[in-house]
Amino acid sequence: MRFWRRASRTVALSGGYAFVTLMCLQADPARAFDLSSLDVFGLFTKKDEPPAPSASTLPYKLDFELGDADDAKALTRSLQDASLLYRLRQDAPPDGETLARRMATDLNPLVDALWSQGYFNADVALVVDGVSLKVGAEPNATLIRQLETHRNRDAVPIVVAVRPGKVFGFRNIAVVEHEEPGPKVVTDPEKVSRLKPGEPATSASLRAAQAALVDYMRAQSRPLAKVVALRPVVDHAAGIMDVTYEIDPGPRAGFGEVTVGKTDEIPPQVVRSFIYLEPGDPYSPKALTDTRKSIATIPAVGSVRIRESETLDGAGNLPIFVEVTERPKRLFGFSARYSTIDGPAVKTYWEHRNLFGGAERLRLEGSVFLAPRIDGTKIKEIGDFKESDIGGRFGFSFLKPALGGSRYDWLLDGVATRERVGTTRYGGYTARYGNITTAIQRRFSDTFSVQAGIEYERGQTSDVLGQVDYTLVGIPLSVKYDSTDSLLDPTRGFRATASVTPYPTFLGSSVGLFQGKASLSAYYALDEDARYILAGRVGFGSISGASLDDIPSTRRFYAGGGGSVRGYAYRTLSPLGPFGQLTGGRSLLEFSAEARIKITDTIGIVPFFDAGTAYAAALPDGKQKLQMAAGLGFRYYTSIGPIRVDLAAPLNPRKGDKPVALYVSIGQAF
Repeated sequence: MRFWRRASRTVALSGGYAFVTLMCLQADPARAFDLSSLDVFGLFTKKDEPPAPSASTLPYKLDFELGDADDAKALTRSLQDASLLYRLRQDAPPDGETLARRMATDLNPLVDALWSQGYFNADVALVVDGVSLKVGAEPNATLIRQLETHRNRDAVPIVVAVRPGKVFGFRNIAVVEHEEPGPKVVTDPEKVSRLKPGEPATSASLRAAQAALVDYMRAQSRPLAKVVALRPVVDHAAGIMDVTYEIDPGPRAGFGEVTVGKTDEIPPQVVRSFIYLEPGDPYSPKALTDTRKSIATIPAVGSVRIRESETLDGAGNLPIFVEVTERPKRLFGFSARYSTIDGPAVKTYWEHRNLFGGAERLRLEGSVFLAPRIDGTKIKEIGDFKESDIGGRFGFSFLKPALGGSRYDWLLDGVATRERVGTTRYGGYTARYGNITTAIQRRFSDTFSVQAGIEYERGQTSDVLGQVDYTLVGIPLSVKYDSTDSLLDPTRGFRATASVTPYPTFLGSSVGLFQGKASLSAYYALDEDARYILAGRVGFGSISGASLDDIPSTRRFYAGGGGSVRGYAYRTLSPLGPFGQLTGGRSLLEFSAEARIKITDTIGIVPFFDAGTAYAAALPDGKQKLQMAAGLGFRYYTSIGPIRVDLAAPLNPRKGDKPVALYVSIGQAF
């Protein structure tokens, strides 16, 4: 057994990592689509073709021969990335001596590339017409003369001849502490480093293990933890590697003073109100991640930088420094969705993210959608189209975050809607109403908040039970908990919301109601990379205090649609009244379950099951048949969220329900 050495070079530790110098650790090469390989109309240069023969230069072409390598394609790519000859192949040298020197310079990086992939017994030579140049040798006159024979005739054929041998595997994995003041911090090196005996001893594995060790120590409230040295030892005869990491865990520490620095035009006190770290709290990388997410929820914030001090303060805590940059103040956007059952819908919106200089957000939006016919008629041609077939919703929302630098936010929302919901077979309702709500939200942490306000709504609804002209004045109270890791594509955590709203007549309501809603969803990743996720959701609702026909249709409960029970038309699952028409219900129960499976980094499939319906009673009593559906979804993952395409089929369809429904949108179903 021996430590790695290079006969032609001396490797110095210098307090760093010898392995980094010795093995020339590299990031995995980027996979780019090279248009030059197409050259369809002669618009692109073919980079793999050498320059034309010349009397003044020696162009060359480079071929890689890898023998019995396990993954020749990947290994060739690594060698190309390391090779100076390959990178300069379009820059022909002037003579044979210059080209020979370039070849000699290439050998050590090629060996490094092979070692980085675990080929520690590899043999490399550069061969030109049977004349070879090996590691440690200087170019001789024979090689130079052979190179010159190709002048003004053809490209010099240089072959990178590699005998890789077998891939070495790990044997012993050890972690030792730079100083041992007490009990060992890492008691199970294989588990923490995730290196397993027998696995290929590649540089990528060693880098990942080093990062895993540091992450493990930092998660134990040791912010200054580091790997001091990496000592790999290769047994060439046995074809294995032993590796030892020397670590310095550093002391346990808490968070120190949190300083808010650069904030552009966002008041620093607003940013500070979204930071829930307090001096003395145990240090945690997760807490920093949560802090970054919390600050990013401020609409005016574009990016968040959290910097940790390199030393502890006098109390043994780690000071934290926060800087943010502002997003563009104004935003104009457009979105569209489509369902084969509910039809098309388009929405446009305008937003100002720092309206008065206090990170206030004002958002105006309007949407237009196809209102389904519920009177038995159909749109067969353009002449059948009527103005009433278009529905619309126009609204505004205003947010004033961090009132006076506190954790209280003021919200003001308003909406005016005209809609028609239902199907030709089961009828539905028409509605016109306006609503305005103002509320104060109290944030207790980045995951938990409560809200209280006052709501006013006036409108008119009409369905098979008759017309209701109404006024509602209520006091909405709600609570929210969200520990998920993403808004549009959660992989772990829980979301829970619950709200109750009394609409008493003494406040001015034309009908006294008490409405309650609750929703719980959970996400569980089966693997560390979150490629396999189980997701589930339960929804519940109840209205009491009035008979069904006195409740406005828009306030009754219905199930069905892309965010409810897929496979059924939007808001068409409810009790049936006179003439078999939808009436809505006074209670609601919904269930959904999904398995989200990533096939590649950008493509995924999602088998799912949905069930739910509304009930006439104030609590689900089982008298209404639970409608069920199943289907398969497809996901294309982008940087802003997954593009969702769902195909759903009712499992116990009613007469008139379509056999399959298609939904297209951005973000997961829940």
